[in-house]
Formats: sequence, structure tokens, C-alpha cells
Amino acid sequence: MIYEVHVIPKAKKQSVETERNKLKVKIHAPPEKGKANQEVINLLSEYFKVSKSKIKILKGQTSKNKQIEVEFDGL
Repeated sequence: MIYEVHVIPKAKKQSVETERNKLKVKIHAPPEKGKANQEVINLLSEYFKVSKSKIKILKGQTSKNKQIEVEFDGL
């Protein structure tokens, strides 16, 4: 399944929220050297209860707006 994700780096509290057709992901990490992307993957793997290897960033490696694919078991 593919999701549109808006990332908010350097947030005080980490969270995943649904907003219209998008996910809003708040993370602690700053947007530098891939730290934010890795934290987004970590947080989404907990949120969707899948392993980190099942989550891929398709578009937006260096943007706050990303397109992320989540592979669910059995689908």
C-alpha cells in the first residue's frame, strides 16, 4: 500500500496522525544525513506493526513530503 506522508522533523513528541488522505509523522531527528528518513521508517514500522524492511521511501528522500510504500504480510 502506498501512502503520502508529511514529515515534521525536530518535534518534541513523536507521533503518527492521519490527516485527510495523508499521514502526518512527527519525529525527533533533524533532517540531515538520512537521520530523519530512518526515524520515519522506524516509527512507521511500529505504527503499522511490520518490519522495517517492509517500508520503502519511493519519493521525497530529501523532502518533507514523501511517498512511502508499506508491504503488509499476506497482501
